[in-house]
Parts: sequence; C-alpha cells; structure tokens
Amino acid sequence: PPTPNLPRSAARPGHSSGEMMMMGHGHEAKENPRTQTTQPIVTGASVLAITYADGVMMISDTLASYGSMARYKSVQRIGKVNDGAIVGASGEFSDFQYIKDLLEDLTDEDFDTADGRELSPKEIHSYLSRVMYNRRTKVNPLYNQLVVGGFDTSKGESYLGCVDMYGSTFKDDIVATGYGMYLALPLLRKGHDKKMNEEAARKLLEKCMTVLFYRDCRTINKYNIAKVTGSGVEISKPYSLKTEWGFKRFVDPHSSE
Repeated sequence: PPTPNLPRSAARPGHSSGEMMMMGHGHEAKENPRTQTTQPIVTGASVLAITYADGVMMISDTLASYGSMARYKSVQRIGKVNDGAIVGASGEFSDFQYIKDLLEDLTDEDFDTADGRELSPKEIHSYLSRVMYNRRTKVNPLYNQLVVGGFDTSKGESYLGCVDMYGSTFKDDIVATGYGMYLALPLLRKGHDKKMNEEAARKLLEKCMTVLFYRDCRTINKYNIAKVTGSGVEISKPYSLKTEWGFKRFVDPHSSE
C-alpha cells in the first residue's frame, strides 16, 4: 500500500514529509523484492525430435540469445537424464538449468536406491508435466518448452513427448518447439516414417534445421544431435551444416520471377 502522508510533526528532524515518503518507498522495495521471472531473458530457439526404427533422435542449435543479441554460441540445450532418456528445451536457459538440477536429483535417488531400476521416459515426462504445472499455478512459471525422448528397454519401444510452460503434455512421433512448430513441423510430417533408418532420420532433421537457419533470426549454424536407442544415449559434439545463399529470392527478395 502507498505510504500515507505524514504530518510534519511525525517527520524525522531535518527531513520533510516528502523526503520521508521517498525513504519509506525505498525501504519497502528492499524488504519485498520481486522474485518471479516476469519474462525470459536468455533464450534458446527450436528443438526438433522424431522417432525412427531404432529409437528417438533430437536436434537443437547451440545458441542462447540475450534478447535479440546472439550472446552465447556454444550452449548445449539437450541433456542426458539417464541411459534411457534425454530432455531438450526451448526458452529461458536458466530455467532449463534448474530443471536439469531437479532431474539430476531424481537420478541420484535411483543410484542411491541401488535396485537396478531407472526412471522410464514416460515417468520423466509425467514428472516434468507436474513440475511445470506446479510452477504455473504459483504464477511463477518456468519459461520452457520441453521435449522428452527415450527408449524403454523393458518394453522395447521408443517414447517421445512434449511439455509446455503450462504443464500441458502430449505424446507423438514428431515434436517441434519454438519457431519449428510453424516451419519445421510440416516438413517433418511429410518426410517422417516410423520405420526410417538412422541416416534418413538424421537427414530429415538436418534439412528442417537448415530451413530454420534461413528463416529464424534466433538460430545459429551450429548443432547438437542426440539419439536414444536400446544401447543408450549419444549426444554429438557441435557441428555445422552446409548452406546455400544463391537462391534468386535470397539474392533479390523483390524479384517477380
């Protein structure tokens, strides 16, 4: 509530009532700082993932933008949870770091229990949906879109799902976040086949990321690609893709041809 006007008799010696009001507001600001994240600051762009014959494959670039500035160019936005699951994230990178810490605590509990069992991709997906919904209901959301990919060795099947910042979830064979929902998703739907091999899956994801690099201002030509199979998790070192800038509409955007 606003500080009431103090009568001159209530002001400290040597201070006017106006000065006292200013001091009161300053004291209140220090006592009750804002702790919620009101908007994302350092953000990552699209994450793409698909299922294929052997498991799940996921790709993201390595850029974390500070507003509109390409500030951090070697950030890994795909993380290993355990030998059967990975998580990729768009949105606020510090929130993703917090989520990775939560998941690390879960895997530590699995290790300490020493019963030979690990969380399945489905369980991780469910857990993250509760975390995101819990933070949303506190009006302090985690500003991320999360992609959970994995391979459940007990069932011999792959798993791919998505969680948004509100806790909404879905499971599918094709997942895209960020700008990829608009540009990459149609290409993924057209080219995807559940029985496609690893090489075909990789080419499809790289094709979509190349299109995003051409059209999305918050991307960079540097990527990590990860796969989860019955043999475990593999996350590549950063690499670049071949690009072509000689298209007529690139050279002359206003060409009528």
